[in-house]
Amino acid sequence: MKEFQLIEHYFRNKGQKRRDVELSIGDDCALVNPADKKSLAISCDTLVENIHFLADIPAHALGYKSLAVNLSDLAAMGAEPAWFTLALTLPCVDEPWLAQFSAGLFDIAEYYGIALIGGDTTRGPRSISITINGQVPKGTALTRAGAKIGDWIYVTGTLGDSALGLDIIRGVKTVNAEDKQYLINRHYYPTPRVLAGQALRTLATSAIDLSDGLMSDIGHVLSASKVGAIIDVDLIPLSNSLKANLSREDALSYALTGGEDYELLFTVPESQRGAIDTALIHAGVKFVKIGQVSAGDKLKLVENGQAFTPISRGFVHF
Repeated sequence: MKEFQLIEHYFRNKGQKRRDVELSIGDDCALVNPADKKSLAISCDTLVENIHFLADIPAHALGYKSLAVNLSDLAAMGAEPAWFTLALTLPCVDEPWLAQFSAGLFDIAEYYGIALIGGDTTRGPRSISITINGQVPKGTALTRAGAKIGDWIYVTGTLGDSALGLDIIRGVKTVNAEDKQYLINRHYYPTPRVLAGQALRTLATSAIDLSDGLMSDIGHVLSASKVGAIIDVDLIPLSNSLKANLSREDALSYALTGGEDYELLFTVPESQRGAIDTALIHAGVKFVKIGQVSAGDKLKLVENGQAFTPISRGFVHF
């Protein structure tokens, strides 16, 4: 199967159709019509085999996750997903693999209403590059730079599940049979918090998605906002599956430094705490307060009022 046949069969005229797409796959460029009074939010991610994903990852999961991690970037900005492009590099044409990959990709694309509008295919070591575009009302995008001293720090969902799921897949951890698939799925099929991000647009002062681990990612917010923070590790949300299979110290280490949770961390002023409760209940996501923004430029972890030092498990892309 040649390149154009591959594109035609597995990717063209698949998935979401949007009225703001004037011209899609099949020409030298796509043409889209952004809405008035909205800013474009644009992000790009590349996933490379044996660096960002294991060679034996199910193709359906890889298709899903490739887009999910980009959608999570839009969620962190409070943007509405609109369009994406896909650059796919493969060592050979494997039609059963392509069928499953495209199915996973379009499963999540249709769920979030985002359209594939172009891209490229080429031969080489397997990698997936996605450029994603979203729209956000002008002046309302969330960034990493708005946290203020006294703001409360929140996270959505539970932390550490994905990292433990990866270690199960790699064979370095064993867990109870009833928890195994849940934890693996948390790694293969993360949930980008798109609706939560949109609900936070006029309420939160800063936000980031948790891709590299809580400690690493909150550091980006503190650096951009020129503030410090105090995190109470007793408040960090842990799933029952994580707690059932790990000691408390190990569970906290996974939650703090494990990476690839793709939950949101955000900061909220005291004046908006009540509004946050209402907004995120309607978004259908659980969230908890884990700390507070402080003066200075340091991140402090505390447990029962005393300094806490986790076992490092930080995720590094390269």
